[in-house]
Amino acid sequence: MKQPRHEIAAAIARRSLSTHSVSAAKDLGDEIAAYLLAERRTGDLESLLRDIIQYRADHGIVEVIAVSAFALSDKVRADITAEVRKLQPDAKEIIISHRLDSSVVSGVRLEFANQQLDMSARSKLNKLKQLTQAGSAGKER
Repeated sequence: MKQPRHEIAAAIARRSLSTHSVSAAKDLGDEIAAYLLAERRTGDLESLLRDIIQYRADHGIVEVIAVSAFALSDKVRADITAEVRKLQPDAKEIIISHRLDSSVVSGVRLEFANQQLDMSARSKLNKLKQLTQAGSAGKER
């Protein structure tokens, strides 16, 4: 019988909450990979990781990927932490990872397990464009 993905994610997440060493985390990663290969469920990897991150967030450990064109300063990291605290006031721990993306002209995009908060200049310009297009469409009527 095929084990439901959310149950697998919960079991992995519970184990990850008690794993504090790098070698134990690596061992856990190896076990997950071996399981997915053996069960021919490698296509579930991305969804499984999102489920694990969501489970951890539900238990107070919020993980966010900050995507920007430049390295994050301590001030920006503090601002991101404050923003995440607004969204997740019950967070016991906030873990910020960073990914460089040159297409993010300025600002930052925050990626959570199942949502995204785009505070980049591109996002703001796209919203402005939509508003102006909606405004001009209303005037044509």
